Amino acid sequence: MSAVIERSSRPPRPCALGIGPLQRVIARSGGGEITVATFHGHVRALAAQLPAGQHAVNLCQDRYRFLVALCAVALRGQVTLLPPSRAPAVVAELLARQAGSYALGDQALETAPSPYWRLPEPLGQADGPVPEVDPDAVFAVAFTSGSTGAPKAFAKTLSQFRASTAQLVAAMADLWDGRTPSIVATVPPQHMFGLEQSVMVPLLSNATLHAGRPFFPQDVARALEQVPAPRMLISTPMHLRALVDSGVALPPIAGCVSATAVLEQALAQAFEARFGGQLREIFGSTETCIFACRRTALETAWTPLPGVWLQPQPDGTLVHAPHLAGPVALADLMQVHADGRFHLRGRQADLLEIAGKRASLGELTGRLLAVPGVRDAVMVQLDRPGKVRRTAALVVARDLSEGELLTCLRGVMDPVFLPRRIRFVDALPRTDTGKLSRAQLLRLLGEPT
Repeated sequence: MSAVIERSSRPPRPCALGIGPLQRVIARSGGGEITVATFHGHVRALAAQLPAGQHAVNLCQDRYRFLVALCAVALRGQVTLLPPSRAPAVVAELLARQAGSYALGDQALETAPSPYWRLPEPLGQADGPVPEVDPDAVFAVAFTSGSTGAPKAFAKTLSQFRASTAQLVAAMADLWDGRTPSIVATVPPQHMFGLEQSVMVPLLSNATLHAGRPFFPQDVARALEQVPAPRMLISTPMHLRALVDSGVALPPIAGCVSATAVLEQALAQAFEARFGGQLREIFGSTETCIFACRRTALETAWTPLPGVWLQPQPDGTLVHAPHLAGPVALADLMQVHADGRFHLRGRQADLLEIAGKRASLGELTGRLLAVPGVRDAVMVQLDRPGKVRRTAALVVARDLSEGELLTCLRGVMDPVFLPRRIRFVDALPRTDTGKLSRAQLLRLLGEPT
């Protein structure tokens, strides 16, 4: 998981960390408002306190402290590393691979990485000029989740984040209609989706972040009540399903943005009917940042963000975007329409061909999730060297038998793709962003990994 980090040889063109007037409220934390001026003081003070090094793994759980640490590391001339997971073994491996690296965070960890530097409590203040950095220098290095292979590193500059954030805000701004949106997020800031939506948007636009990371439905409701309208919820299908099923009441929201896993149309419709406000699903990757969105309750096609266009390839798709130095290849197969919108057709590795018939695991999983009573599920193709590779299913369903499930599936799925094995589980082993590891799924099925 090492990354080659090269510094730009061009003269720096400084960019302020945090836009807007100094009195703008950039965050809300502990019931109080934090202005850009206070934020700048925190960044200057923390940058002066950080240990020497080249790379810092930011493990802060408080979203505002994550933002302060992210900017302080850059101001110090260091680079933030965003591991694919905050699991101790993953962080330890990353620190071992990257020379001159350390971890920093805002919690006393039971299993702390070495070296680990904890942010002071409270954060200090330091006077000085507006914090500025070279926008073309590497700002952060993000690592893919590894769900489809070994994690890969992708360097990001502040210039790239500025361009991608401008595209994202342009595509979402109608939801808050010229007002200042308050952002509450259930996703960790270390994940690219959480970083772009809940950290970079407040840093590079007029939005305000909520410092917490609510998890349970009641916590989400409480966090939304703590911020003024228009309220934006940044979440995942896993959290949205919990909200819909919980019966909890939310204050009025301007909109919700979902990512990290496929959002089923029925869930999107149920969320909008239950809570109001548009639910928009976004599409992106660690490699590309966010580049498309759709209102899943009403449409299945994706609309590229302004300036983005796609070029289908035999084994995937090339993404062209203003914030990318050149086209980026993704393994996702996409059917691009004349108006530029597109439909996902799975990945080459996920395509099944059995008895001359074809389908994708994503499509089959979608049909499985649509069965009444299924709360969560996934289809998996089993490894059978020299034999037909049949499918299996892991299913979360309280009052559904295997026979009832198969009866429903026979009405929507070709018999050759019906799961030959079904295992009911209490929950799927999703990460805190809703992703699944094939190795973990195979272990649940008792298959070799």
